[in-house]
Amino acid sequence: MIEKLKSAPLAYQNETFLDSPDGRILRILAEYQEPLARFRREQIQDTVVFFGSARFQGSAAAQSTLTEVEAKHAEIPPAQHEKNRKVALAGVDMARYYEDARRLAYMLTKWSIQIPARRHRFVVTTGGGPGIMEAANLGAYEAGGKSIGLNINLPFEQNPNPYITPSLNFEFHYFFMRKFWFAYLAKALVIFPGGFGTMDELFEILTLAQTDKLAKKILVVIYGSEYWNRIVNFQAFVDAGTVSPEDLDLVQFVNSPEEGFEVLRDGLTQYHLGEQPKKKQGEVLPEIAKTRP
Repeated sequence: MIEKLKSAPLAYQNETFLDSPDGRILRILAEYQEPLARFRREQIQDTVVFFGSARFQGSAAAQSTLTEVEAKHAEIPPAQHEKNRKVALAGVDMARYYEDARRLAYMLTKWSIQIPARRHRFVVTTGGGPGIMEAANLGAYEAGGKSIGLNINLPFEQNPNPYITPSLNFEFHYFFMRKFWFAYLAKALVIFPGGFGTMDELFEILTLAQTDKLAKKILVVIYGSEYWNRIVNFQAFVDAGTVSPEDLDLVQFVNSPEEGFEVLRDGLTQYHLGEQPKKKQGEVLPEIAKTRP
């Protein structure tokens, strides 16, 4: 006797198929459509993306790490202790960039939430992890604004930092879809000191801008001349004839949160708010909160 067949699962409920190579196109589309639906629901019009190292800590945390290293000097071989101490000292020095990213994100958010608009403008966006990403999300949180975290699923775990707006916390499988969302809504990038990933993100956007593949003006603000001039010799590109002199106009260097805020505010106003910024005599820039939540 032939047994009665059970109904087959609907294709879009068939997890075996969805997780297979044949289901890849649906997974890719999902990483486009689901964020798009959420951005519409949360009324996000555009973003300012902060890139930078995931390894930096805030000043207090970096100093605490150095103290712990010093306390353990008798427990480990001298060579290892010296290596650990060198890394910890570098962490204390680089912590200033964490604090600067926090302050700049705070100032930008304080300004942007006052823009009269039906949707949220110039929302701080990061890769969602620690370091500079956490600092920028924290600054936006302290300013009372929304912020976005575009995290990536990696073999080594990178948890989302706690300052992302919960409804705007994303996790991607595909790097290229994550990069799409970094660029698609962005009206400005702020590039803090970082490593290979930060350089990848910087040069990808510069390439798109250089080749006129962007349908909008994206400000590219590079933070920290002292660091970046040691890492990349931009003038050497021009001297070697590999880029045009005017290509260097695609980036602006800044060295303080106040300078960065003025460049962002003026550029975003000029290119994306349809008017020249009006500077008042004796204008005072927004002040960051002095304490953590």
